[in-house]
Amino acid sequence: MKYKDYYKILGVSREASADEIKKAYRRLARKYHPDVSKEKDAEEHFKSVNEAHEVLGDAEKRAAYDQLGAYRGGQEFRPPPDWGARFNQGGFSQADLGGMDLSDLFSQMFGMGGGGHAQRPGFSGGMRGRDVEATLHLSLEEAFRGVEKSLQLASPGQASRAVKVRVPAGVLPGRRLRVRGKGEASMHGQAGDLLLQVEIDPHPLFRLDGKDLLIDLPVMPWEAVLGTSVTVPAPSGNVRVRIPGGSKAGQKMRLPGKGMPDASRNGDLYVIVQIGVPPQVSEEERALYEQLAKLNRFDPRPRFPKD
Repeated sequence: MKYKDYYKILGVSREASADEIKKAYRRLARKYHPDVSKEKDAEEHFKSVNEAHEVLGDAEKRAAYDQLGAYRGGQEFRPPPDWGARFNQGGFSQADLGGMDLSDLFSQMFGMGGGGHAQRPGFSGGMRGRDVEATLHLSLEEAFRGVEKSLQLASPGQASRAVKVRVPAGVLPGRRLRVRGKGEASMHGQAGDLLLQVEIDPHPLFRLDGKDLLIDLPVMPWEAVLGTSVTVPAPSGNVRVRIPGGSKAGQKMRLPGKGMPDASRNGDLYVIVQIGVPPQVSEEERALYEQLAKLNRFDPRPRFPKD
């Protein structure tokens, strides 16, 4: 069995008071909460912090934990055979330790809620079911406006079940949505949670850059030179955009607040000018282009060698 240094996980000393442990737990729980934190391993940190607090936040469990001794985190160890009996929790055989980790041990002895490990046969503790992870695919419009989705989830050995999920407006790819109690069921405790990783499907017009949206706006050469007004689609509704004369390919125009919605500040919509070239021209059009070429005095390649 590998030792877990619960004091180190909470960032407190072994002499820390109950109040110091509570404050450390609250601070770390807020920091690593999956609905808040963007860190890659936030979910695992959050589970570890909760597991550590379940033991150190209870005087009897903390005393039992301290009686195990102090080891390095991850170091292999075995508790004394009479360890449980010292706390009126009954003994256990060393054979029971096979495949267990420290949270399983406390679950057997004290009925601890645990950090998402499966219930071991024969244990009387109220272990919660495992969290279930899945991917939630959304269209850009669904992510922009918010939507209620009905998902069909299948778990090994269980019938497929329908789960309704309310997706908030402005959700971004990579965010994790937690649906409480919709994970793996437990025989002796509460069900785990459903953790949904958001993915937004590619859109034919828009691209996401954080909270901002980008859209390419094709314009004809004379529109770029002379300027024009164009109606541009946006998820919140069409917008009339003025293209200034002399616009260049790749030039961006910012429409504030027209990107993804956000409680603090909406993202922006960036309209990117792209010069469209006709794939075919009539004889009359060709003659006009040739005439324009003779009249033109603009050199787009001033630093290039001259022919």
